[in-house]
This record gives sequence, C-alpha cells and structure tokens, in this order.
Amino acid sequence: MNIPVNVDVYCHDGLGGRASHLIVNPTSKQVTHLVVKTKQAPHTAYLVPVDQITDSTPDMLKLRCTLAQLATMDPFIHVDTIQNDAKSMGYPSADFGAVGGLPMAYGAWPSDPGARFTVTVKTEAVPDGEVALTRGSHVHASDGQIGRLDGFLADPVHGQITHLVLREGHLWGQKDVTIPVTQIDHIQADTIYLKLDKQTIGTLLTTPVRT
Repeated sequence: MNIPVNVDVYCHDGLGGRASHLIVNPTSKQVTHLVVKTKQAPHTAYLVPVDQITDSTPDMLKLRCTLAQLATMDPFIHVDTIQNDAKSMGYPSADFGAVGGLPMAYGAWPSDPGARFTVTVKTEAVPDGEVALTRGSHVHASDGQIGRLDGFLADPVHGQITHLVLREGHLWGQKDVTIPVTQIDHIQADTIYLKLDKQTIGTLLTTPVRT
C-alpha cells in the first residue's frame, strides 16, 4: 500500500481534506497515523489511525470513516493560552526610553513591565516516542543529504513500512527512488538517515516524479 503525503484524502462520503503528515514509530518503523487537514476553515487537522486507510494511489488516500466520524477524531494541533508579563517576554522597561539610541515608537512597548499578556501556543500532538514526517522531510545517505521524503510503501494490514519513496534531484531532473526499509538506519526529528551511500542510491530503480 502506498502512503503518500500532501495528497487529497477521501472519507467514505466525500473529500475529507489533505494528508499533511505521517506519524511514524522510529523504532518499529511503522506508520501509526496520518494527519488529515480539512480544506474548509478553520482547517482543523485530525490524527487518523492508519488502519482507517482502505485504498491509496500516489495521488490519493481513501478512508473507511465518514466525514462526521473524522470530525470526532483527536486534533493534531493543541491550542493553549498562557498568561505572561511584559518583562518575562523581553519587553524593555519604560525607564529605558529608547532602543539603540533611537526614540521608541509610540505604543511599541508597554509602559508597565508587569502588564499581563495572553499568548496563544500551538503544539503538535505527536504520540510519545513517535515522529511526524511531511512530504519534503530530509533524507540523508550515509555520506550526506540525498533528497527528500515523498512517501512510504507499507503493509496494508499492519502499517509496517516496507519501503520509503525518496525524491532526489532538482527541478526537471527530479526522480523518485524506492528504498527498502531495511536500509533505514534511524529516524530522528524531521530527518531519515539511510545506511546506503549516494553512489549506491544512484544505481537503484527510479520512477517518474508525480507533480
């Protein structure tokens, strides 16, 4: 099963949104979730278990859930508000009067360094021990960066990754290379590290790049 990123995702009863991330367990090399971001405001992103995928192509994913069921799934982005004061946020005291020898613009800084602010903080709800990858995540050969992630091939039952799809090259010279999961050394943050060097990767079978 192809699990691409940055493609349209269809629920059982219509277009659900777009796949923005894949959530991967770097130890088991298993895709556990995909993130579906709705196209309608407020563009909510939902964390969807990979077993919801019923079909896929390089340009599309289909889910077994309905649009209503998608809307009940856990949000990928958590929004929190915190209270902070001007001083701890780095605003200079009104006593300074100027910044860099220049008069401060009217209203640029609060007159009271103890003034309270409400700050909105957004965090990604990535399950513990897992990483979020996007189309374009960095892929490194054993001797340096080789390209970017275009998606994964996975076992349709268990979500176990069998291959990664590497996009290498620039502009018109781009090509996709399918690399066995056994050649992944490790996955860290937004980067996949391979055991193969660039020369060896250059000998692997390639396929035309999708737009």
